[in-house]
Amino acid sequence: MYDFVEMSLMDDSPPANHLSGPYLPEAADCMRCGLCVGSCPTYRIFQSQEETPRSRVRTLSKILLENQAISASERLHLDNCLQCRACEPVCPSKMAYSVLFDQAQAQLAKKTNRLAKLALALVTNKAWRARLLPGLALLVKSGLPSMLRHSGLLQALHLTEAAALLRVPALKPLAPHYPSTRKKCGQVALFIGCISEHFDRDTLQAAIALLTAIGYDVLIPSAQACCGAIHQHNGFSAAAMITNNIEVFNGLDVNAVVHCATGCGAMLSEYQTDNTEASELFKSRLHDVHEFLLAHWPDDLQLQVLPEKIAVHEPCSQRNVLKNQQAVYSLLAKIPAASVTALPDNALCCGAGGSYLLTHPDNARQLRDLKQHALKTASADRVVSGNFVCAAFLNADKGDIVHPLHILARQLPTQ
Repeated sequence: MYDFVEMSLMDDSPPANHLSGPYLPEAADCMRCGLCVGSCPTYRIFQSQEETPRSRVRTLSKILLENQAISASERLHLDNCLQCRACEPVCPSKMAYSVLFDQAQAQLAKKTNRLAKLALALVTNKAWRARLLPGLALLVKSGLPSMLRHSGLLQALHLTEAAALLRVPALKPLAPHYPSTRKKCGQVALFIGCISEHFDRDTLQAAIALLTAIGYDVLIPSAQACCGAIHQHNGFSAAAMITNNIEVFNGLDVNAVVHCATGCGAMLSEYQTDNTEASELFKSRLHDVHEFLLAHWPDDLQLQVLPEKIAVHEPCSQRNVLKNQQAVYSLLAKIPAASVTALPDNALCCGAGGSYLLTHPDNARQLRDLKQHALKTASADRVVSGNFVCAAFLNADKGDIVHPLHILARQLPTQ
């Protein structure tokens, strides 16, 4: 039996026995119910008790509370976790697994290789990206990645998945201001992230088109930074990015701060700093784009008819953290003649897992194969996903999965 101490998620959170908010319970509170086992994607792959959340919690206890060294096997099983957080909603003890996991990763991050640290630095540093992206654009246009993929070299280097995600990046920045195309109701700030700014520009432009169509000016502050999720989940501090984003967006006179990627949204929704007032102000104005559009959709804005079946893939960040997937269905239902349905087996992670598809390509590929089966079962005309990395990973096999905003923007009435 491992003796956990009670740890609150926030300095001003209620005691652990107060059930109105999340907390980290004692190990004895684990009911051994096994619900987390059935929800865990790595257990689905390996059918091994070592690949379950409750087994990983024992490893986390060693790292965080007992100050013990863990074995290579324990580290392997811990690192195999996708951090999909499917175990959290089903846990009767309300175990905040992700908090424990991030704390443990921070202690283990000292062992992270230099290449990984360089990749994280590129995500953070806009100036470095600006210098490298033109060369990357030329590389993709040359067709060299495709040739290397067919040669088998990328497979030998375990870079097949990384190369499959490459696309020509957008090099010019978005404008700082987009005016409403109808009578102005207010203005919002759009969070564009780091990777999405260059590699998912179409989604951001669709968001701008929809937000301006419902009567909102859109501001895009250039000083915003990466949300910090990829750093925090790999054991590195995201404090500077969190502080920067809170200061930038809190300094704007806007009705809301809107995000499009559910992975970013999950991280943004859990921002915490020593300045509690600033953190709460930021989160009080934070909205998922689907929820915001749905709440402010004008009665007289009618979308064009689309007699097709649309299947919705629910990213783990949306399903397990934001828990607002219903907004996607309700928003797509505004398209006349469209049939909107859930993708089969939505509870199972697609395998992308942020950077997981790059660090654990074999595991990720097995989960993607299961998701590809679900895609075939759906027999849909279109499939949508609210997270860029999920869509890009599933599209690596020449799929045509897009963000829901793409379809909605295309169905806007012509001027």
